[in-house]
Amino acid sequence: MVQMARLFGTNGIRGVFGDTLTLDFVSDIVSSLAAFFRKGPILVGYDGRKSNVIMSKIVCASLSASGLDSSICGLVPTPCLQFATKKLGYNGGLMITASHNPPQYNGLKPTARDGVEISREDELKVEDIYFKKKWHTIKKPSSIGQETRVIRTYLDGIKSHVNVNKIKSDRFKVVLDLGNGAQAVTAPFLCKELGCKIITINEKIDGSFPGRGSEPTPQNLDKLSKAVVKSKADFGIAFDGDGDRSIFCDDTGKILTGDRSALLISRFILNKHHKSKVVTTLNSTSAIETIAQQTKSKVLRTRVGSVEVSRKMVEQDALIGFEENGGFMYGRHNQVRDGSMTMALVLDLLSKTSKSLSEELDSLPQSFTTKGKIECSKDDFKKILQSLKNEPYKKDLTDGIKIFVDKSSWVMVRLSGTEPIARIYAESNTEDNLDEIFSKYMSKIKRASGR
Repeated sequence: MVQMARLFGTNGIRGVFGDTLTLDFVSDIVSSLAAFFRKGPILVGYDGRKSNVIMSKIVCASLSASGLDSSICGLVPTPCLQFATKKLGYNGGLMITASHNPPQYNGLKPTARDGVEISREDELKVEDIYFKKKWHTIKKPSSIGQETRVIRTYLDGIKSHVNVNKIKSDRFKVVLDLGNGAQAVTAPFLCKELGCKIITINEKIDGSFPGRGSEPTPQNLDKLSKAVVKSKADFGIAFDGDGDRSIFCDDTGKILTGDRSALLISRFILNKHHKSKVVTTLNSTSAIETIAQQTKSKVLRTRVGSVEVSRKMVEQDALIGFEENGGFMYGRHNQVRDGSMTMALVLDLLSKTSKSLSEELDSLPQSFTTKGKIECSKDDFKKILQSLKNEPYKKDLTDGIKIFVDKSSWVMVRLSGTEPIARIYAESNTEDNLDEIFSKYMSKIKRASGR
């Protein structure tokens, strides 16, 4: 049995600011994190949420009172802070964000000195400190400084992994849907430094996410799709609120799933680096095994969550990691989700082919995926699990339940670690099969939960 955290969810700690995420709680959990880190300096950054300025003051004050020096780098994407934590020699980092959650939420993502989220085991250590109140304060507060090198360090790090001159020579046209989020301070500048002509959507940073919400989905990216077609762009890309995930739109205006873009980028990288390791989650596409076999590479599966993928990548020295939600990780840069690094890899790929993005996608193994969600309490989820355990197919209970309907089809349901919902995923080799399987199991799940 996996011991479950009580405060940490799938990715960090999140709650409704002023309600489940009070200033007293923030102070105490940061004091607990300070006791875990033991020493500074700690790099502190935040996304564009409206509560972040006051949150950053509480975070830095709590670190200072615990005897740890800290430096504020201001508004940056999560992967920018993570990379800078490692590259600039900080002992840890704290990103103030609730990622793709609605505007009323906020939270914390702790980063270890290696630039990767702290492990599940370390999350439990932090919680033990918190619940037993094993932190301490000092009489003379430690220093709080400013860090101005973060964005430049991040952009230079990304560019070191791609052929900058070749990308520049192609003068790509890219549509950026910045989602009113944190990549607005990095992605446009990266594109310009790579010689791209850019068209921006939702470029104004706004913590209420008025443009299309904080999470890019196929349902809210019509504006991106239309802009790509109208401008005859090479592709479009949409980022989530804190900029670690990216959803692509090809040159025909088709919005890609995170799985589809991950397959394309993985094939591009593995063709250059045979016999590598790829880490991905149980709910991502089975087609990655087919891609990996072509270069004698190995696929390792984890529970859902970027922490699981990132830490498995570190442990296995894996080259690639990804999630189906648009989180792609390039190990040679950093073993974390990174929207701008992913965009640069796609530019690098296109610079080395005569084909368009849509043509490259057409040559991938055929697979179709979908996902949905329903409101669901923990008690409801227990009912769902009990019901689905009776299905007459092979099952995996590592994370929720995954049912292998046939050799090319599966359905999976798990309880979200960040919201009171159950998430349902499915894959099959044809759209008709997928629709039939998804509809069938969505009905069963709703009945089991009493909805």
